[in-house]
Amino acid sequence: MDEKKITTAELDLLKEVRPETLMEYDKGIAAYIRNSGTEEELKAFHFIADCLEKSGIPMELTFSDGYISLPLSASLMVNGTPYDCLTHSMSVSVTDLQGELLYAGKGKKADFAKLDAAGRIVVIEGLAMGSAVKLAEKAGAAGAVFLNDQYIHNMIGSNIWGSPSIENLEQLPKIPFLSVNSVSADAIRQAMKKGPAKAVMTTKVDTRWRKLPTLTGEVKGSRDPDKFLLLSCHVDSWLYGAMDNGTANAALMHVAAILNQHKDQLKRSLRICFWSGHSHGRYAGSTWYCDSHFEDLWENCFLHINADSLGGRGADILTEANAMAETKSLAAPVIQEIAGQSFHGSRYGRAGDQSFWGTGTPSLFMGLSEQPLGEGTAARSFAELMGNGKTGGFGWWWHSSEDTVDKIDSATLTRDCKVYLLTVYRACSSDFIPVDEHQAARDILSILQRYQKEAGDKADLGLLLKRAEKLVSLTRAVNEHKAILGSRKFNEYVMAMSRILVPLNYVEGSLFEHDAAVRGNDMPLLTVLDRFADVEKGSDEWKLITVAAVRRINAAAFALKKAIALAGQYLEQ
Repeated sequence: MDEKKITTAELDLLKEVRPETLMEYDKGIAAYIRNSGTEEELKAFHFIADCLEKSGIPMELTFSDGYISLPLSASLMVNGTPYDCLTHSMSVSVTDLQGELLYAGKGKKADFAKLDAAGRIVVIEGLAMGSAVKLAEKAGAAGAVFLNDQYIHNMIGSNIWGSPSIENLEQLPKIPFLSVNSVSADAIRQAMKKGPAKAVMTTKVDTRWRKLPTLTGEVKGSRDPDKFLLLSCHVDSWLYGAMDNGTANAALMHVAAILNQHKDQLKRSLRICFWSGHSHGRYAGSTWYCDSHFEDLWENCFLHINADSLGGRGADILTEANAMAETKSLAAPVIQEIAGQSFHGSRYGRAGDQSFWGTGTPSLFMGLSEQPLGEGTAARSFAELMGNGKTGGFGWWWHSSEDTVDKIDSATLTRDCKVYLLTVYRACSSDFIPVDEHQAARDILSILQRYQKEAGDKADLGLLLKRAEKLVSLTRAVNEHKAILGSRKFNEYVMAMSRILVPLNYVEGSLFEHDAAVRGNDMPLLTVLDRFADVEKGSDEWKLITVAAVRRINAAAFALKKAIALAGQYLEQ
């Protein structure tokens, strides 16, 4: 740890992180199987609430309706031979579904394009991802079997973000799907090579509305108590979930307790939230909270920091955690000072309780420490899901029955907790909100330049590029004059600018809806431009895409115009 760059007050704060406290918290939470909306999960919520109230933080436990899917049982026979398997959240329940197996590679669009999957049970390499389930369904498959590695990884097959509404209920999966381990996968591959392989699959899943707990508490800041940092993590888990997400729960409990003893040093408040419905309801808890507190979040939340799966054995990489361009400068020095690593950060995909982009709230972190790149089907899937393909995710035990306390390294968890503690402390105690809107503008300009290059003469982004360039210049100027503006005016500017640039950069649809849980492109508002690549210029389909593209470009141009006016307004002051 680089103590030269850490202030005396911060060093004293970091010394209060206790490995034994973190492990005690983790073991207390991992004593329960925490399926969303169940009595066992509620016991873990009460454990967390009791610990935080003993540390002096009043906690509020509320309940909401969430659409939750709990896998119960599954069976699979291929040519009369039974195989161990697991079904997944949001699978359809079936009894003795019969069909011929059809190999579908990695379950990508290109894989299905050359197959006649109608009525077949498709076999897909990798984790049971919602995108692959949807493609299989569209191809007419009757069901799907996913081939995992040594351990089967629990997943959710729906792409709906949060609980479904009357408007998107039909998007839930309509076919059954399950996964097998590597031993079964090898045997199934061999059976398919020998000739037609007949499968019989049964899946039983309990999918219904349940009451979900949400636990919240607040450490009030002294100067701007209405403005708050949202520090969040989910409590529900697959089985005992000691890492996912017991360690994150433990770290955030410890961070909140420590900062509560030093709340006189905080200028802005810390709001800590514990969700349910993450694993079995596709972020149903955090989505409900956003929907129910939208205006409060819009007006007062200056930053969201999320924690997931900390402190795993061998999780030595801290360079690729999720961050927005505007929040990297807050994370980078902390990670350098605590862990001695240069933080690069990965752009967010649609995952991990990032339910607040529509409120214009900047985000930092989801997971933090990750494994080195590994070999095998699961490792490749982890690399694709996390860390920009540069890391191996959270460990081979992630989302499996092996996620137990023995997979936690006390020293690693302590280090991760210190990163969160120092990051939250600096965000809440600094005079100026540490969100760099100039970097957000630069990120948007870079994305627009890439879109224009790829679109060529099929779309004209000239106005967007011109406005983005101007915004880069103006936001740089505001940063240079922030001492003259003063912290109150500058912080006001940061929050107002975030409400424009975060949705522009990360939201495709309405601010009040939630985009699907699929890995989207940069600036998803303009994703429609990618569709030009597959069509002939001047064709009817090309004209249809053009209509949509013009409207999306108009929306982006309008947002940039507002951002330019806002920056100009503060420069005049």
